[in-house]
Amino acid sequence: MNTESLFRPFRLKSLNTRNRFVMSPMTRSFSPAGIPTADVANYYKKRAEGEVGLIISEGTIIDRPSAGNEPDVPDFYKDDSLAGWQQVIDGVLQAGGQMAPQLWHIGIQENHHSGWLPPAPFEGPSTRGNGKAMTDSDIADTITAFGCAAAHAKRMGFNSVEIQGAHGYLIDQFFWENTNKRSDFFGGKTLAERSRFAIEVTKEVRQKVGEDFALMIRLSQWRFSDFHSKLAKNPQELASWLTPLADAGIDIFHCSTRRFWEPEFAGSNLNLAGWAKKLTGKATITVGSVGLDNDVTTIFTGENSSPTSIDELIRRMDTNEFDLVAVGRSILADPYWVQKVKEDRMNEFQGFNKEALNSLV
Repeated sequence: MNTESLFRPFRLKSLNTRNRFVMSPMTRSFSPAGIPTADVANYYKKRAEGEVGLIISEGTIIDRPSAGNEPDVPDFYKDDSLAGWQQVIDGVLQAGGQMAPQLWHIGIQENHHSGWLPPAPFEGPSTRGNGKAMTDSDIADTITAFGCAAAHAKRMGFNSVEIQGAHGYLIDQFFWENTNKRSDFFGGKTLAERSRFAIEVTKEVRQKVGEDFALMIRLSQWRFSDFHSKLAKNPQELASWLTPLADAGIDIFHCSTRRFWEPEFAGSNLNLAGWAKKLTGKATITVGSVGLDNDVTTIFTGENSSPTSIDELIRRMDTNEFDLVAVGRSILADPYWVQKVKEDRMNEFQGFNKEALNSLV
């Protein structure tokens, strides 16, 4: 296989990666009291040494009382946590990699199985379950917190930041009509109207980091509770969703799908990242079961995933359908997965099993 298209450098504003591979953000819960340890720093440095072009961190909690629901997920605002993240980024840069923290607010979620609870009730666009509707001041403070975290990232030497806007977390909860029942500026009947919170977050982050700093957002059409759901049911609705985000300052759309090779809409083979690039002209990241025969949801069912061909990925990259390729579970289990692709050692791929989640390799 000719993998040349996967190993072209990628340059955009503050990003200058050695290839097109991205480490997908994956929650690891190995940061006691929200503070990344030396083991966490070494975990990320190994991926940079393994020639991952861009590392996106696990979700990091912004400065809101109930932005997280686990005690060992890292945050991105306390002094001790930022010192831990400084060790992380220093190691990644030393190893020739580039990195972006993913900035995260979980919104309204079920209580963690450990029984741990945040110091304040969960918050989201509308009251439901065990969470409360955000007030105007809650929304304003949350927007500010996203901006402050992004400013920390730039000051510390990170190459980009990613806003988590997917998979049922806070920003995604604003997108969906069944979780956003607000009648004010941040609600509405259309997806475009319900995108205003994400747009305001994007504007604030852009203002804090300046025009020359690359800004990403992760978006998804599907939810873990409904694999077949679609926020945008056709290209026109997708354009109404993404174009204002691009205008607000997004440089790269990270388009989460379960299987990257599946078409997003009938009548075209383009996946979600392909459509996002076509409609906005912005760079995109594709993700979803790259190199594995089972999708990410099998983590929760205990099924293993075996290695599979990346021929289709190469074919699509050769046609420039998208710009970057995020790989999650394979790189979680094997820090040298990208090197094996580069050196045509794909016969050494080891697949993924849930035991990989129990340690930092």
